[in-house]
Amino acid sequence: GIDYISFYLMLYCEAKNLGPVSGPNRQRDLCTFCTISLDQEEVFRTKVFDKSVSPFYGEDFYFEIPRSFQCLSFYVYAKSVFQRELPVGKVSIRKDDLCKYSGKEDWFGLQPIDPNSEVQGKVHLEMRLNEVITENGSVGQHLRVRIIECQGLPLISGQNCDPYATVSLVGPARSDQKKTKVKKKTSNPQFEETFFFEVTRSSSYSKKSHFQVEEEDIEKLEIKVDLWNNENLGQDVFLGETRVPVKILRNDHIHKAWYLLQPKGNGSKSKSDDLGSLRLKLTYIEDTVLPSACYTPLCNLLLKSPDVKPISASAAHILGDICRERYEAVLPMVRLLLHHNRFVPFVSAVAALELDNTQEANTIFRGNSLATRCIDDMMKIVGKNYLAVTLKLVIDEICDSNKSCEIDPIKLKEGDNVEVNKENLQVYVQKVFSSITQSSASCPPLMCDVFRSLRHLACKRFPADPHVQYSAVSSFVFLRFFAVAVLSPHSFQLRSHHPDPEISRTLTLISKTIQTLGSWGSLSKKSSFKETYMYDFFKSFQEDKCIEKVKKFLDEISSNVSKESSGIEDAVVLKEGEVQKRAQGRKRLGKKNFKKRWLRVTNRELSYHKHKGKEALCIINVKNIQAVEKLDESAFNRKNMFQVVHSEKPLYVQAGNCVEASEWLEVLGQVGRCNEGRLATFHPSNYTGGAWQCCKTQSSSAPGCKPCTTTMLANLQLDIDCDRETERIFSLLTSNDTKLQNMEDACASMAVYQGPQREQEEYSKFTIQEPKETFQTLKQLRNIMEELQRQHNIRNDTTAQYGSLDNPIVGKTS
Repeated sequence: GIDYISFYLMLYCEAKNLGPVSGPNRQRDLCTFCTISLDQEEVFRTKVFDKSVSPFYGEDFYFEIPRSFQCLSFYVYAKSVFQRELPVGKVSIRKDDLCKYSGKEDWFGLQPIDPNSEVQGKVHLEMRLNEVITENGSVGQHLRVRIIECQGLPLISGQNCDPYATVSLVGPARSDQKKTKVKKKTSNPQFEETFFFEVTRSSSYSKKSHFQVEEEDIEKLEIKVDLWNNENLGQDVFLGETRVPVKILRNDHIHKAWYLLQPKGNGSKSKSDDLGSLRLKLTYIEDTVLPSACYTPLCNLLLKSPDVKPISASAAHILGDICRERYEAVLPMVRLLLHHNRFVPFVSAVAALELDNTQEANTIFRGNSLATRCIDDMMKIVGKNYLAVTLKLVIDEICDSNKSCEIDPIKLKEGDNVEVNKENLQVYVQKVFSSITQSSASCPPLMCDVFRSLRHLACKRFPADPHVQYSAVSSFVFLRFFAVAVLSPHSFQLRSHHPDPEISRTLTLISKTIQTLGSWGSLSKKSSFKETYMYDFFKSFQEDKCIEKVKKFLDEISSNVSKESSGIEDAVVLKEGEVQKRAQGRKRLGKKNFKKRWLRVTNRELSYHKHKGKEALCIINVKNIQAVEKLDESAFNRKNMFQVVHSEKPLYVQAGNCVEASEWLEVLGQVGRCNEGRLATFHPSNYTGGAWQCCKTQSSSAPGCKPCTTTMLANLQLDIDCDRETERIFSLLTSNDTKLQNMEDACASMAVYQGPQREQEEYSKFTIQEPKETFQTLKQLRNIMEELQRQHNIRNDTTAQYGSLDNPIVGKTS
């Protein structure tokens, strides 16, 4: 068997020629936005793009898909004058088709949004056709249909639905319909109801015409199962249908199978006006993750890498070497090394190798090498909270105040005052610069360890250059970390959306100045800009002793000098948003038990408010958080629920969608992961009726019945799934099998040839210092890959049977 399948998705989108939207002046005032949905669950939406039929949304989303799904959909809506959301059209891509579009950029025609085509889920049916003889001696056929259960029905208005099913026998001249009971508040209803239908009958055996009619009727008869959501005060909502031809049952055997629910008429495209197009670029990665034991050999080989001499002969270095064109290839390796506390020795060895090949001190760590890629990824992972604590407040101020900062004479708008703009920009740069240079106390210990190692290696390589110890660190922390985060705050979760063009220009000017302040301070050289206006602007900072501030900051994050906090740390919002919170002390079920609240977590406290900006109704110190875990759906018949266990009653929260729930769990888990009072176990359900519903223990203070999420390394505060990361590495190695073979051939050739080194093509592609050592590692990798592939083949041979829960039948549609 397998553990699970993991999904990653990264995408961005743009639209053109949107329309039509009903109503007057629809083209002139078309303000649109795009939403992204997993099945029928919205997980993201873009900003509203004002008054354009060809908007460039220009937003990219990267997220791990936390559950199985059938379809990825993109909906385009227009905002009306009264702020109503009017549907324009949609693009739906089935999960099985995502791989065809992954890594490509395509225009997709928008299709009409039809409520009868918005379906998801599957239904489990058992059917049998029996021949019976009635009391008067006539023969006929009766159909028995048992509807067992459904799974994965959609949420309705964010809540579990109240589903029921209708079962019909339909043909050219008949339509017999029966109905199940309504099941309350569930997406996975258990029906277990059986219905009987009379298919054919005749008055005696002797009528030959009966059998002709029987053959004709059965060919045309269908079993039709429709799923509906029961609406007490309105029209019931269609959830999906499936149709099964009766003729497949004529062998008098029991047919039991899962069927995928389909749209009415299979979502047939009605004739309509051209609705426009949506340009999507998506990267979709799906990995089948095997049991942990399968990955032990590959994981161990990779973790031995820091100890291999030379480092270029290690498995981790070979992976980086053969995947050097694919920037994302290094990430799973970095995460694996971080989890096992092996990152610093590995990156130190790789950096030393790069420095050996660096001839000039002023070009240190400027290329896109394996060392720089590893450190870039490490800073993004480990430094996420550090960025938020350091920059979020000032980035929010810049984006929300929207002051003009343009100082390029060519780009000035009419009425702009360049001196006022220059002053605005100077204030912002000073705030960002001060935030950075006063942040050393918040720099994660692991980043400090890496910077300390880089500084030592640089001094050893260029002992005559007094400034190289600073440039080795500033080339990362200023150029590749802070300056990039200022330029693109959305990519570092500092803002929820990409900034507007004018704000983006302001951030670009700030980022340029920060880069120069950092590198100038470390290199002690006169600044030079291509643009005259930037040089004139930059001169105003030379009197502010920037060099000393930068050097002091770099000393504090890269040496053994003790770091002192500059004062009480400001509260920084790490995540906030609207949720449904269960009211304390209420009965287990009931709509009034849950209320909309604004949930907000900072690096100090978790609080909820009646509305955004209102006074907190409850405040929980993050140091008092004992556990943050998922809650079983059965606890309150609601999806996407999690609990925050603290010194008082547990806080039960429902997130807006599965991706939001995953993000809340990650952020809350990070802020409380190092707390002393962390629990080892938790209850995945609630306490009601005098007992915990998960384990039936009667004591409300009883220890949990399920282990809490494993605590990771305290100084990293990371959740890393090593099996998934190792599977991703295996996939990367497999997709680069030709390069591995070429590397083997190059090693063999170099080992045999004893003459002077030749610059042959197969040598220059790879870093091979010791061909025999490298060849040995390659052979180990080859053997491990073959065994892993064998395990995957065994899994593929036992692929779920067609009609099973994991491989449902795509039924006939109307």
